[in-house]
Amino acid sequence: MAADDQEQGGPGGAGGPRGAEGPAGPQPSRRDKRLYLVLMTICIGLFVISWAVVDRYSQTAAIVVSVVALVIPPFAVIIANAASASDRRRP
Repeated sequence: MAADDQEQGGPGGAGGPRGAEGPAGPQPSRRDKRLYLVLMTICIGLFVISWAVVDRYSQTAAIVVSVVALVIPPFAVIIANAASASDRRRP
């Protein structure tokens, strides 16, 4: 019984966790990882600049820069996962 569970991905069938037995899925390419890192670095940089520098001149501008920084992470995640999602669609 235990051997059957391990072959099917654990107790609960094929949808269960696989652990170290098999791959979790297609991994993002090096280019996608680099792009994600760049976008997240820009996001953190915008936050730091907005409240350390821009805030001295205009609080409204600092808020606008922070809102722009808040929009970046969802796009970074979509870009990082786009390649692996397209690989999962292939038969």
